Amino acid sequence: MTTVQRPVGLRFWLIALAALVGMAITASLGRWQLSRAAEKEALQAALDERGRLPAIDGVSLFASAGPAVPAADTQALVHRAVQIEGRWLPAHTVYLDNRQMQGRPGFFVLTPLQLSAPGGGVVLVQRGWAPRNFQDRTQLPLIQTPADALVRVEGRVAASPSRLYEFQGADSAQGSSRIRQNLDLAAYRTETGLALANLTVLQTGTASEGLQRDWPVVGAGVDKHYGYAFQWFGLCGLIALLYVWFQLVRRFIRPRSQPAA
Repeated sequence: MTTVQRPVGLRFWLIALAALVGMAITASLGRWQLSRAAEKEALQAALDERGRLPAIDGVSLFASAGPAVPAADTQALVHRAVQIEGRWLPAHTVYLDNRQMQGRPGFFVLTPLQLSAPGGGVVLVQRGWAPRNFQDRTQLPLIQTPADALVRVEGRVAASPSRLYEFQGADSAQGSSRIRQNLDLAAYRTETGLALANLTVLQTGTASEGLQRDWPVVGAGVDKHYGYAFQWFGLCGLIALLYVWFQLVRRFIRPRSQPAA
């Protein structure tokens, strides 16, 4: 019984080089995702710690995030618990369209609150979610907004509402409608003339005033990086397995047990 062995040529070494490069790239991407996961874990720990701090009041919020404070200097307040008092300015209420809560499309309702604390100031409050009328897209939901009553709002400090895609030049982008796709705080401050803080307040608590407040849990997205790392390491292992099977086992090991033709 003789052994049939294929000669090793340039093609063999090119495939070996390609496999090594592929394994190195996928392994490095997997390690990078693990490092990103470690960064996000540190960020999540910081967010959790920030959320456990005592709630700040309107004076502290506006002093640290007023219009004169650069936006970059306000991020340390995001996700802090907050308790503010003031009066709604319902004439400036904005309804952000195509927003979902519990899988249902509707509006995020935002209303400025004139702070009653000394020094005044205005904070935009993300008050909650309301369903929309699908028969009449221009009909606004019924929201209870007493204009003159002193109200107390509890929640957490938040950045501007997340942006959705919209066509450039749309009405909602120009501020010509109470129903909008997105809201830019700087443009809204210019539009209304209000002394608006650079941060908003995400109101929490049970449903009230015709609004639901089942906001998603604050998270840094750690799990997705572990998922990506698993995929990259899995691909690295697959490349190694395929290389060993087709380039080593089938070429050098299996032919030894097969008789020559």
